[in-house]
Amino acid sequence: MHFAEIDENNIVKRVIVAEQDFIDSGAVGDSSNWIQTSYNTKGGVHYTPNSDEPDGGTALRKNFAGIGYTYDSDKDAFYASQPYPSWLLNEDSCQWESPIPRPDDDKRYKWNEENQSWDLEEK
Repeated sequence: MHFAEIDENNIVKRVIVAEQDFIDSGAVGDSSNWIQTSYNTKGGVHYTPNSDEPDGGTALRKNFAGIGYTYDSDKDAFYASQPYPSWLLNEDSCQWESPIPRPDDDKRYKWNEENQSWDLEEK
């Protein structure tokens, strides 16, 4: 299992692989600072390991925790830092979304915060 250690501001400090008994033993500090996270959970969906295919499993805390992520106890979810001021947190997936959808093609784009647009990346 994976566990995320959160600080007093609910920011993830580190993520480790451990058994629940190890966390509960206090070997890594106060067990209340450790929240279980699922490596196979993204956007509130559980995926087959090492795949982009949903497997119907139980999603845990919306997203796999990463260093610097926030743990929101009201949502029981982990989410990354806001990438741009204009982006909004999707309450269902706990992922940040741009105000304009990214073009759905095989080209590479970069968000332009000043113009509020997706710019085609130069090769």
